[in-house]
Amino acid sequence: MKILNLYAGIGGNRALWGDKHDITAVEYKSEIAAVYQALYPNDTVIVADAHQYLIDHYMEYDFIWSSPPCPTHSRARYGLGFHGGKVDAVYPDMKLYQEIILLKHHYKGKYCIENVQAYYKPLIEPQVVGRHWYWANFTISKIPVKSAGLVATTTTAGKRLQQKTPAELEQHLGIDLSPFKITNKRLLLRNAVEPTVGLHILKESMEGKQ
Repeated sequence: MKILNLYAGIGGNRALWGDKHDITAVEYKSEIAAVYQALYPNDTVIVADAHQYLIDHYMEYDFIWSSPPCPTHSRARYGLGFHGGKVDAVYPDMKLYQEIILLKHHYKGKYCIENVQAYYKPLIEPQVVGRHWYWANFTISKIPVKSAGLVATTTTAGKRLQQKTPAELEQHLGIDLSPFKITNKRLLLRNAVEPTVGLHILKESMEGKQ
């Protein structure tokens, strides 16, 4: 199966997908793309604007995963940042909804778009898995709580997750970044999708109903 993995980061969602699929990953920052390539040497990694790459190439893939930037939608930035007087108000990045609408109405394969639970009522109703919202053209069933790492996507455990050190996050996710000298390592790890959730959703895309 041909898979497009957009805004790939360090590939938390992809970590348990294995090497049976033809995977193309798109990441804007070359430093992070190099880490992804080292972690998943069989994937094709492209340093580019994922939003533009999607509109140019979406019809070439069987399954598309997209994780557009989340800070402008996040409850943390709005609650602790804006109301805490630490950041200014910003426009929400509407690339999120542009991609949802594009894939929903023009794409014939399976897709999943992931983002944080926002501080506002969603403009398009998502499915909820743990701490995140997902927009997909198939039903994502509940993942067993006992699945490795999923407990950290609950609200209470999620707060504990934010307090973990980079080494603890690496152990939690099963992703070793120790060989790499990269900035904001802790942020990259915190932003990574739970590998068990990524695997669960990929399986659901192949088995579930639209």
